[in-house]
Amino acid sequence: MEKGNLSITSENILPIIKKWLYSDSDIFIRELVSNGCDAISKFKKLVQMGEASAAEDTDYRVDVTVDKDNSVITVSDNGIGMTAEEIKEYITNIAFSGANDFVNKYKDQMGEGNDIIGHFGLGFYSAFMVADKVQIDSLSCSDGAKAARWICDGGVEYEIGEESDRTERGTTVTLYIGEDGKDFLDGWKLREALTKYCYFMPVKIYFTDLVSERREAEEAEKHAQEHPDEPVEPKEEKPVNDTEPLWLKKPSECSDEDYKKFYHTVFTDFNDPLFWIHLNMDYPFRLKGILYFPKLKHDLEAIEGQVKLYNNQVFIADNLKEVIPEFLLLLKGTLDCPDLPLNVSRSFLQNDGYVTKISKYIVKKVADKLNSLFKKNREEYTGFWDDINQFIKYGCLRENEFYDKVKDILLYKSTNGGYVTLAEYTDRNKEKAENKVFYTTDTQQQAQYIKLFGDNGMEAVELTTRLDVPFVSYLEAYSGAGVSFVRIDSAADVLKKKDAEAVSEETVTALTDLFKDSLGKEVKLKAQPLMSDDVSAVIELSEQARRMQEMSVMYGMDTSAFPNDETLVLNSDNKLVKLLLKLKDDEGKKEEVKLICRQMYDLATMSNKALSAEEITEFIVRSNKILEMLAER
Repeated sequence: MEKGNLSITSENILPIIKKWLYSDSDIFIRELVSNGCDAISKFKKLVQMGEASAAEDTDYRVDVTVDKDNSVITVSDNGIGMTAEEIKEYITNIAFSGANDFVNKYKDQMGEGNDIIGHFGLGFYSAFMVADKVQIDSLSCSDGAKAARWICDGGVEYEIGEESDRTERGTTVTLYIGEDGKDFLDGWKLREALTKYCYFMPVKIYFTDLVSERREAEEAEKHAQEHPDEPVEPKEEKPVNDTEPLWLKKPSECSDEDYKKFYHTVFTDFNDPLFWIHLNMDYPFRLKGILYFPKLKHDLEAIEGQVKLYNNQVFIADNLKEVIPEFLLLLKGTLDCPDLPLNVSRSFLQNDGYVTKISKYIVKKVADKLNSLFKKNREEYTGFWDDINQFIKYGCLRENEFYDKVKDILLYKSTNGGYVTLAEYTDRNKEKAENKVFYTTDTQQQAQYIKLFGDNGMEAVELTTRLDVPFVSYLEAYSGAGVSFVRIDSAADVLKKKDAEAVSEETVTALTDLFKDSLGKEVKLKAQPLMSDDVSAVIELSEQARRMQEMSVMYGMDTSAFPNDETLVLNSDNKLVKLLLKLKDDEGKKEEVKLICRQMYDLATMSNKALSAEEITEFIVRSNKILEMLAER
């Protein structure tokens, strides 16, 4: 058996790195600025360990400059710097990580925690995604070191020597931009990428657009010539990033205004968040962050959150589902986890048990926050409910574990006013509901049923969103709640008048024949005394049949094949119903009886569902005719 060593041909590996390693070309700025931050972090570590010295007032910084006129972008730092030998070791050896080398060299003195960002030794080569040629000028912090220069055009050959004119400690990477990167020569485009990836990096980053700067200098000189007596105000230099994001602070150090300001800045949302969760964990993994509950819209499809994931303050991606469960993506927030198992491009996560633990921890903290709000200030929690119930219900549908954590704080808006938990509703209505939860999906259209419920000393809960259809099915099938949900138009028996005599089968048969003849179609009918004598009739529709129809509509299925399972329930104590029974055999009143039957049927239907355009037209014509008949009497 023959043994050997795997080999990599650099002519093949470089095009792969340039074209396929990273998903977006703007990532080059993240990688180069991250390298600059690492270089500064390394130098600061050496200073702390007494391996190097620096003035106490040293302004550590990374400078990014774009010069569109000369097609050049530079990234410069005043960090540890490199000798020619170190450039050869770290840059020309692909996938050799200088960051890991540094950490391993000083691990006994650094301890476990460190803020070195780099891992794989590949980020530098992202520069060739936008540049035809790259030049490095570096001066090491080592005593007696000479500045070194490295130049490569993206092929396998490079030049290296000590001809660099750099005189200060640190490194400058100069990109000679090619066709693939010309968009980044526009100052706004490059600044946009800096803001996206580097806004919270731990070292101050300064950005200069030389074209704009030259133009401003010309305008300032012209203004000075025209107004020689005006004092010249020095231009204030401001970093483009925030080196101390709010999530790095302890919750006790942050005010409500701090949280709101951070939210407005990061998410450009002018509305205040409802509330937030500050995550701060050091064991068994490091995780810091802030999750905000925004004011959610009621249409679930229109809800779009944004949870930004960071690694050592370096932006990785938005809404990574490996870390953040799908239902939590309705929220907005920032999460920084240095222990995330990133792949080599740092844009995606490797499958890892760590990721699962992080995800479960985040879900637990969200559930804990909701439970804490409910227990400590139910009034405030109730005030949030209309805005957050979509999120919570969706979370229950997506994750059983989340439901188990929040099932006791799920609220339901009552038709009697106020909000109740499921336990409170069943306890208040146990004598008449018998483990049923009655609900309404449209308080206006179903107002007649709601009134009858109220007259009967009962209440229903309002379930008015599209999400509520699958949610109640989930509660019945999987939650173990032991209740069934019934819409109020499926509960005519509950609306019966107390201790009333049953209507005879003969009367029901007579009324059925009368409505069948008047409507010109088969009709299921029953008669009973209802709680309110003012209500002539209601429609009762099977809960199961209606749910099947609604689910079919949601999924775009044809509902014409579904049988009509509605029943017309006549109020036997109503004057109109009694009048029909009196006039049913009077041939001279036959047309009036038909008009009354059709009108009663449409009125009952309108409390159950909307009439079609044709039915509305007929209803209006018939109503006018009835008014004319009354006027003639």
